[in-house]
Amino acid sequence: MSMNYFIYTYGCQMNVHESEKLAGILQARGFMPCENVEDADVIVLNTCCVRETAETKVYGHLGRIKSKKKQGSIIVVCGCMTQQNGAAERLVKRCPFVNIVIGTFNQPRLGDYLDRFILTGTRIIDVWASEKDGNVDELASPVRSSGINAWVNIMYGCNNFCTYCIVPYVRGRERCRPIDDIIADVDSLLSQGYKQITLLGQNVNSYKYADKTFTDLLQELESDSKYRLKFMTSHPKDVSPKLAQIIYDSKVLSHSLHLPVQAGSDRILQAMNRHYTRDEYLTKIAAFRDLLPDIGLSSDVMVGFPTETEEDFEQTLDLVERVKYNNLFMFIYSQRSGTPADKMPQLDYDTKQNRIDRLIKFQFEISKELAAQSVGKFAEVLVSDKDGNKCYGKSETDAAITFESDTAAIGDFVRVKITASKNANLSGEVV
Repeated sequence: MSMNYFIYTYGCQMNVHESEKLAGILQARGFMPCENVEDADVIVLNTCCVRETAETKVYGHLGRIKSKKKQGSIIVVCGCMTQQNGAAERLVKRCPFVNIVIGTFNQPRLGDYLDRFILTGTRIIDVWASEKDGNVDELASPVRSSGINAWVNIMYGCNNFCTYCIVPYVRGRERCRPIDDIIADVDSLLSQGYKQITLLGQNVNSYKYADKTFTDLLQELESDSKYRLKFMTSHPKDVSPKLAQIIYDSKVLSHSLHLPVQAGSDRILQAMNRHYTRDEYLTKIAAFRDLLPDIGLSSDVMVGFPTETEEDFEQTLDLVERVKYNNLFMFIYSQRSGTPADKMPQLDYDTKQNRIDRLIKFQFEISKELAAQSVGKFAEVLVSDKDGNKCYGKSETDAAITFESDTAAIGDFVRVKITASKNANLSGEVV
């Protein structure tokens, strides 16, 4: 009789890819994926702790799973939430039905933990403080689930210690993979037919292995093969003008850049420990726009950071207006125990909610305006999904575009003329 597994994934793209690796470990041991948690023999929750809401979701799901799971199924909780100081202990007390609790550093050993639990029936709680040998563990062959896109980790961890961020505490210090291993991964994925590769790291721009840097890696991945290369996430303090030139010269790099600014006030940026000023950030954006006028820009902005005044928030609105992002990910600051910002004077909920509402409306009008300006232009769309003859995909500047075609298939690059915009949504026709 076949044994089934079900994985819940919370949080960022890094977690999405790590769930693909966890699936690889499970399938190597004969488990098969199932669509309903009620049918699963192994249930894995790959957790996040960047925002408080993610942790609340985990406990909510665990409560529902307890009543729904089949008798004898094994529940595993792993990832960033369990890696937090004291979190694993709280979890095992609150949820005694959880069988295996591990952190971020020993996830590649999931198969060994399962074998041990199946053999002994003894509950396992094992959260490492760091990787045992200090090296990057890439044991699993991922079961990829992201369509035409394939994720490739180039590094793990972060050295920046932004005052609001829990990542360095749960992911550890920066550890970079050998450049030859990354190139081999990309070559293998291209040979399998993937049309988009996304390089992953908490701060890809600080990648360094031996004498090779991130820009060296991008140049090594230049190819005559038809594919699209993306990366995330970049830190403004480490982005150099050389990166703009490499994107400009490249045949494969997407003309898009996700560059999280977080705030437009120098005072708040300093309180966040971001290591750049608003003027330095705007100067770097200008350097990219000078070479790549069409570049698609996106960013993260946090509102309601401790001590943020109305004047600070107005400076953030001003920066957003100056840059005119194509896409903006907007968040209310969420307290994280163990970070310096947790001890700072906090803003009340109503103030934070008012500011995020204003920012969302402000950005909506900018995105709507930029979409309208795209009408009449041409774009090369990589088709990621299709329903009947309706195709969905993204352009080289990361704009989402729909168009109709009987012949275009998922994974095709199609030249499209943009014919209409509705709010921030674009539609076009095949040229």
